Amino acid sequence: MTDLRKIIIDGAEIEVDPALTILQACEQAGVEIPRFCYHERLSIAGNCRMCLVEVVGGPPKPAASCAMQVRDLRGGPDGQPPEVKTKSPMVKKAREGVMEFLLINHPLDCPICDQGGECDLQDQAMAYGVDFSRFREEKRAAVDPDLGPLVGTKMTRCISCTRCVRFVTEVAGVPEMGQTGRGEDSEITSYLGQMLTSELQGNVIDLCPVGALTSKPYAFTSRPWELKKTESIDVMDALGSSIRVDTRGREVMRIMPRNHDGTNEEWLADKSRFVWDGLRRQRLDRPYVRRDGKLQAASWGEAFAAIAEAVKGKKVAGLVGDLTPVEAAFALKQLVEGLGGSVECRTDGAKLPAGNRSAYVGTASVEDIEHADRILLIGTNPRKEAPVLNARIRKAWLKGAKVAMIGAPADLTYDYAHIGEDRAALAKLAEMDHSDKHGSAGVMIVGQGALSGPDGAAVLGQAMKAAEAAQSKLLILHTAAGRVGAMDAGAVTEGGIDAALEGAEVIYNLGADEIEIGAGPFVIYQGSHGDRGAHRADVILPGAAYTEENGIFVNTEGRPQMALRAGFAPGEARDNWAVLRALSAELGQALPFDSLSELRAKLFEAVPHLAEIDTVPENAWTAEPAGDMGRGAFESPIKDHYRTNPIARASEVMAELSKLAHERDLPVAAE
Repeated sequence: MTDLRKIIIDGAEIEVDPALTILQACEQAGVEIPRFCYHERLSIAGNCRMCLVEVVGGPPKPAASCAMQVRDLRGGPDGQPPEVKTKSPMVKKAREGVMEFLLINHPLDCPICDQGGECDLQDQAMAYGVDFSRFREEKRAAVDPDLGPLVGTKMTRCISCTRCVRFVTEVAGVPEMGQTGRGEDSEITSYLGQMLTSELQGNVIDLCPVGALTSKPYAFTSRPWELKKTESIDVMDALGSSIRVDTRGREVMRIMPRNHDGTNEEWLADKSRFVWDGLRRQRLDRPYVRRDGKLQAASWGEAFAAIAEAVKGKKVAGLVGDLTPVEAAFALKQLVEGLGGSVECRTDGAKLPAGNRSAYVGTASVEDIEHADRILLIGTNPRKEAPVLNARIRKAWLKGAKVAMIGAPADLTYDYAHIGEDRAALAKLAEMDHSDKHGSAGVMIVGQGALSGPDGAAVLGQAMKAAEAAQSKLLILHTAAGRVGAMDAGAVTEGGIDAALEGAEVIYNLGADEIEIGAGPFVIYQGSHGDRGAHRADVILPGAAYTEENGIFVNTEGRPQMALRAGFAPGEARDNWAVLRALSAELGQALPFDSLSELRAKLFEAVPHLAEIDTVPENAWTAEPAGDMGRGAFESPIKDHYRTNPIARASEVMAELSKLAHERDLPVAAE
């Protein structure tokens, strides 16, 4: 434990860690210090000077509290603790001067600025500024660089806090922004005028304390005070980032990150942030029944009657899609198994062993990555599969962690030792002596690219063998937000998807759009978007999207999380569990619950750990047998990061990002 040091802040004495800055010590004392450039998760720049305080007995000028540590303060002549004042006349005059200086070149265009209502400069000008300016010269102007389809620029408003520059360099690991010039000619811009390419670039919008960087897709659509804010969970990848969904009426206007140190800290991937326009397009808003080869609109009664007729005496199989909440997966399992059929959620063919949570989830938490000394990636490209998790790996690498990888080489934003691309490299690793690694914190991350082949079970066994030998924790990195929860609920069939579909005459497809269903079976599709699954269907039942129903999702580390309804589904679409409950009564197999709370009571009775919301359960280690692997290289299952699910494929913004990414990847001809 570090020796604490006494410090007096505004007359109150507290004890703090001497490694803290004065600003952090003031926050612990409950004293607010204004700031623009300082951010807890970025390096200290000390260039906005808004956080000035008076250090008693120090130099006769204010000190920047963000850049001075408590250990650097001198005590009084008689051994008194060092004293800091944050409300003295010196501090008040200094802050007013800094604010007046910052507003010299600011265009003062609050009425037409998208940041209005949630602008740090606006708030602090009210709290700490003055109502006049001595500046009479012309204001400077700045060129607005085109940073791409996500981040809008109005650089005349920029106050050169450099938060955006530090974020893309330190956290995103794609240093594409910098500051050029000196004095009034200084400006923030991208290198060579290029667009930003990071999958995390949207976070600079949140970081910008003024309206210099704003959201292009959201621009001029609404004001923050018009929006209803709902705390929820993101499902675009399996990390389970905490989000806030802002709605106006029935429409989702924007999606923002919430702070959660266990998963996403306070960052959010661009796909998760900007996918909201996909919630409006290509929606299924009423049931459809295929008649004479064509899908025709129908009532719920007609759709249920068509299903009841098709199911009579037939073998039924159920498929659980990637964005399905646990409640709906549990309800489908009960309905289909009640009809004598089987249900499967591993639609990508991943050989995840049912019942062994240490093998299909692992034993590591996301936070363990940050404190690891060594990290091994197998068959995964976390930059494409979970960009925010990749930033966490980069954070560990910056702290000194050694990263190694088996799989296709890729730019992951950090250096790594490339052990090999194929299964032979993993087999060799599993046979090595790892006793030298005992005592150090290790995390092995296994992706779905390693587990989806025919020898996926053997690959998982070899990986677990290597993890056991090196005393590393294991994390299975999933690509589907609903997969772990569906496996917890038991929506699995011995033998995988092939066994579940074998001989099936009726397939109940609950939002599984990443799979091709051949001709023959009668297909019932329940989902939110008119994607691949709906095109193949004989009956379509419209369901709610993830922002339109309450549901539990379990993230890649096994943490149950609660997604809350932000708005209602369009037209006649209903909650997914409610559709299944209504259909079950029509089929004479009424499910034993009439409300979501009753369903959850049954679910928690069957799977108790799902009731522990936002807690990562400890999984007892049970190694899978290390069988013989085949040959071939590991590849990430994500081919197009921006178009991995029906909502993303319906989004115009995602389509543009996908196009730009594809163009960047094209080989350039030599001159």
